[in-house]
Amino acid sequence: MNFDLDKEESALCSRLRELVDADAEARLRDLKSGDPLVCLNVFLDYLSRLSDTGYLGLGLRDGKNSTALTSAQETLAGISPSLFLSVENIRLFGRLTAAFGTAEHKAEILGPLEQGRFIGSIAMSEGSVSLGSDAVLTTATSLEGKVRINGFKDYVVNAPLADRFAVIARSEGSLTVALVEPAAKGITIGERLSTLGYEGTPLAPVTFDDVDVSRKETLGPFEPSHFMDTLHRWEDQALTAAGLGLMDRSFRAALAHARKPREGEKPLIAHQEIGFKLAEMLTLHQTAQLLAYRAAWMDASEDSEREGVIHCAKVFCAESAEQVASQALQVFGVSGFMKGNQAEESYRHAKYLGIAGTSSEMSRMRIGDGLLERV
Repeated sequence: MNFDLDKEESALCSRLRELVDADAEARLRDLKSGDPLVCLNVFLDYLSRLSDTGYLGLGLRDGKNSTALTSAQETLAGISPSLFLSVENIRLFGRLTAAFGTAEHKAEILGPLEQGRFIGSIAMSEGSVSLGSDAVLTTATSLEGKVRINGFKDYVVNAPLADRFAVIARSEGSLTVALVEPAAKGITIGERLSTLGYEGTPLAPVTFDDVDVSRKETLGPFEPSHFMDTLHRWEDQALTAAGLGLMDRSFRAALAHARKPREGEKPLIAHQEIGFKLAEMLTLHQTAQLLAYRAAWMDASEDSEREGVIHCAKVFCAESAEQVASQALQVFGVSGFMKGNQAEESYRHAKYLGIAGTSSEMSRMRIGDGLLERV
């Protein structure tokens, strides 16, 4: 296994740091209650910048993770967690289209998506962020030449800005994905939700009331369990990288704070207890990187044991991100408890990672089930 990036892959990460400014997170957060058109233009601006780096096309058409993609995702997640979460939902939409769409779907969606001119939204969650196939209550009723969608999706990333929804619905024992425009009759997009973290990511509930969708604008039918496992694997890989980015963000903020000169006193980093905390933070980040990159390498090579390692990486990176952010708050002291510093923000962001995608509890169950299969 070789996790080293080549020159082109390293250059992509450098371009991300140049084109996505360090103020992106604050800028997006400040747009939370702003004019939707202003929000849309800001997001399209950042998508255009990401398109210039080649970031949006990574792993899109083959649906595979890679160390290069994980490294690029970690970089963006460390610059702006909220932008990262929104963009990765768009990538998830693209991967669905690339894997299961018709030639017409691919021609219509993938090119504009890679060029930063398309915002997709996966309408998946019902009742909780972590969703299994047995929890899909939204229905797709077959009619002549079309399907009728009825249901409610409570936490839909990109809902206020989306060009198209991919609605996961149940239909006669299988799952169907309906590609629906937000302006379609019967769709109601609720007020943007207020969240503990990732405040810059547009999130809203969506109601589907007798929404008729042409049969040619649907994907499937899919066997529920296998389809949701694929969808969650893609999602978990992005959330794993989000954990890496948050750890890097927390560590860099704590290190910069500890190095600051203090009038008449030694900098904090000169104190052994602070040095130990920084060492532990760096150790967790480095360990998490190795596990996440190994999971990416196994996915790219279609290793037979990749599922278990992907779950291991998701759990470890999510929980380590919370631990590293907590240690960063300790380094900051009382000032870390105040709103607006990167350690405080990362601590709130990190809580989402253990809940979203395949939750930490469910991931542990999947890891255990995999071990039982080896007996």
